[in-house]
Amino acid sequence: MRFCAESPVEYFRELVESAIERQRVDARELTTFYLVKLLCGFVARAGGNPSDDQPLALRLGQALEAGGREQRALLRQLGDVSLFTSGYFSDSLRRKVVDVDYYVSLGGYAYGSLSRQEANSFAAVFAELSQKFVAFVDILSEVSERSGLTSNADLLRLYEKWLRTGSRRNGQLLVERGLVPNASIGSRFLQ
Repeated sequence: MRFCAESPVEYFRELVESAIERQRVDARELTTFYLVKLLCGFVARAGGNPSDDQPLALRLGQALEAGGREQRALLRQLGDVSLFTSGYFSDSLRRKVVDVDYYVSLGGYAYGSLSRQEANSFAAVFAELSQKFVAFVDILSEVSERSGLTSNADLLRLYEKWLRTGSRRNGQLLVERGLVPNASIGSRFLQ
């Protein structure tokens, strides 16, 4: 297995860089490195899936009530969990009370908040993660699919994800599978 022959950093760097290139996402080198380290960190923890019983909205409330270093750490954790879960484990959100759009919204907000803290040396990375959150979800989704650590989403689920997020990548996958995405129906028909 290729994974065993390389370090996790090398393995994920190759996957992330090729997904960025294939999807034509303009990403800073430091943001690419951040994604690689994010993947390595989560995979090193108990199989990767960041299962925490506390809802993201409560985490956000705690972060906003905290100050200084604690607030930054909580916002970063919220952004990281949201990005990783919605990208790498989006199928795990199926049949949950909240869906991928909830994670996209809160993760983008958390990174956006971090980007406005000028003293943070990663402010530009967090700004890029916030502004291109859906594109980076797509990057992590491709990495997940290529690493073989997730199940394939069915066509309907892919279409639902595309409707909820407007993801360019999911739209392209639908086209490749013979469906023409139609945003005019909106999400009002999905429950």
